[in-house]
Amino acid sequence: MAGYLIAHLEVTDADAFEAYRVAVPPVIAKFGGRYLVRGGAVEVREGDWSVPRLVILAFDSVDRARRFYDSPEYQDILPLRLAASKGSVVIVAGVQTAG
Repeated sequence: MAGYLIAHLEVTDADAFEAYRVAVPPVIAKFGGRYLVRGGAVEVREGDWSVPRLVILAFDSVDRARRFYDSPEYQDILPLRLAASKGSVVIVAGVQTAG
């Protein structure tokens, strides 16, 4: 079952965030992750939406998403994001599909 890492971020320092934005893709790829959404335009259809930047990463499993997040490689660059943005990050299991 696929696992997804979803981040709702507000970038507070665009120049500092750039270092993270450049450093993170190879680490994501190392753990088999891929971007589904990377800060694209959001069209609100219902309710309130105050998330300036949405990122969704797909992994083969929740375990792979956890291994990415907990890896020394990601933990080394995580302070770059934490210093340049605020928000929330969750890991969620996908649905089991028939087949």
